[in-house]
Amino acid sequence: MIRKNPSGHLPKIDPTAFVDPTAIVCGKVVIGGNVFIGPYAVIRADETDADGNIEPITIGAHSNIQDGVVIHSKSGAAVTIGQHTSIAHRAIVHGPCKVGSYVFIGFNSVLFDCVVGNHCVIRHNSVVDNCSLPNEFYVPSSISINGQTDLSIIEKVSTDTAEFSEDVKSTNNWLVEGYKKIQNEL
Repeated sequence: MIRKNPSGHLPKIDPTAFVDPTAIVCGKVVIGGNVFIGPYAVIRADETDADGNIEPITIGAHSNIQDGVVIHSKSGAAVTIGQHTSIAHRAIVHGPCKVGSYVFIGFNSVLFDCVVGNHCVIRHNSVVDNCSLPNEFYVPSSISINGQTDLSIIEKVSTDTAEFSEDVKSTNNWLVEGYKKIQNEL
């Protein structure tokens, strides 16, 4: 469902993107070309800051927002998702938040008040809160990282992990094409 927010903002969705009919995209949201928004995803830019302003939630081209993902923001803060980024099933990205390009965010992971560099991999069930991750940073499954975490002890993204992330992105780009072809069928 595509709908306005109470401030009157309507999402801007590139015509080459696919938004599943069960997803909710609300308010000041900008979705780039060839983006896949999966079933039951919720992308909501509707809260305002103290002055009544809302920064957009922006999703870069060729990214995929999978089933049950929630993207929202506190007090009208911006959320930016780069290009070629995969956000896996039931993950939560809550702004303020900036996620780079070629990033993989695993199942059930939670991001809040953070910056994630390009080519990062955040594995399943992890939490990234109130910190900045450099490019090519690897967050293992079920780990919590915050502003107090010593990032020097955590390794960079391996070749195998990068290949897995690329495969997920490619598969979802293929899904955009397939679903766009059949979107008007019963």
